[in-house]
Amino acid sequence: MKLFAGSIMCADQMNVEEEVKKVEASDCTLWHCDVMDGVYVNNLALFPEWLAALKKITVLPLDIHLATVTPEKYINMFAPIEPKNITFHIETTDNAEELIDLIHSKGIKAGIALNPETPLEIVYPYLESIDLLLVMTVNPGFAGQAIQPETIEKVKKIRKHLLNIENPPLIQVDGNINFETIEAMDNAADIYVLGTSALFHNKDHTTYYERVARLKGAGGK
Repeated sequence: MKLFAGSIMCADQMNVEEEVKKVEASDCTLWHCDVMDGVYVNNLALFPEWLAALKKITVLPLDIHLATVTPEKYINMFAPIEPKNITFHIETTDNAEELIDLIHSKGIKAGIALNPETPLEIVYPYLESIDLLLVMTVNPGFAGQAIQPETIEKVKKIRKHLLNIENPPLIQVDGNINFETIEAMDNAADIYVLGTSALFHNKDHTTYYERVARLKGAGGK
């Protein structure tokens, strides 16, 4: 069963409450929240106070993706908001197991993200410890990028590998997710992050509910 997360960074920032209502009326089950520090990626996004305010006006849980250096600092900074998930980049740490334990100690599900060029094998030692594996299909930092085609096979590869894991993490994908890319992945992912083209800035004059409903039908599952 496919699940969908709306990327709050891609929503109309001047009309957030209206956007929240429309996404909640669709079949999205999470808010994907890209936290950016201007160091790991050349962009800034989503501070703790902003996400605390978002949490007050939504019924959907928050899924925090740390596109930052020093992830332990940001884990401690965002944990009081009580998100459902906190995901850090494997490329930013030599102490992944410690970060996973830190997140779990706060009653939050732990995820690892990896960039398009990062080999899957680097996360294999942690697959039985994490709850979520975020496969970036574009480089983190900016919305509106074209998907990197090789990442489609990467998602399929990790799905096959997880068949050997007793309690596998959910696979999340982020970056130019739309009907065509979901079909190309053969439903290999569990959670699809919807951003600019698929949800918020689509100009086909359909509702958010209709857009997500169409995406649910991609690949026939």
